[in-house]
Amino acid sequence: MPSLEQQLADGIKQQSLNITEEQQQKLIQFVALLSKWNKVYNLTSIRDKKEMVTLHLLDSLIVLPFFDGAKVSPIKSVLDVGTGGGIPGIPLAICLPNIEFVLLDARVKKIRFIQTAIAQLGLKNVTAIHARVEDYNGPRGKKFDRIISRAFASLEDMLNYCQHICQPDGRFLAMKGQILEEEIAQLPEGFKIDELNELKVPGLNAQRHLVQIVYQS
Repeated sequence: MPSLEQQLADGIKQQSLNITEEQQQKLIQFVALLSKWNKVYNLTSIRDKKEMVTLHLLDSLIVLPFFDGAKVSPIKSVLDVGTGGGIPGIPLAICLPNIEFVLLDARVKKIRFIQTAIAQLGLKNVTAIHARVEDYNGPRGKKFDRIISRAFASLEDMLNYCQHICQPDGRFLAMKGQILEEEIAQLPEGFKIDELNELKVPGLNAQRHLVQIVYQS
């Protein structure tokens, strides 16, 4: 059986991602922290570390290419809403050190874990916030270039809850399994799907999609 490090490296190679050895080490350290704290805090239903590499690391990193070459302007800030145990925010922040990440969750125990992970991994570009997204107004009132979610809510709820903290030229990134036509049909007025990307996660035999949504004012 390959080690966790080799499993991660193989998955990164299959995705043709540019991730340094130091960043890969931090990703593995994050899995170790997640596994340790999970025994007490129940952060994720996944218990096996190898499954965590596939379902939490590689499943998060698959969207890295969509943070390159932004159409309008460079991406400076990202909100991971309903981050849970820090997924996908922490893996993305490790690999994108020049982007500021805010990880938001309404469950205090999960934010406590993320704060510990931030400190132990030495992440300077991540802030953990305990709040409901509809009550959150952004850091110092600033809005975000990207708002990402992974199994947080329906598309309709994500857009309604988060619209007030997205830049006018920003976009919403919803990480989904199957795409439900009824979800797409229920997009709030003014929003449109700009891109719908089918993703393939190494080692995972399941559907994955990234829905990119913009607001037409």
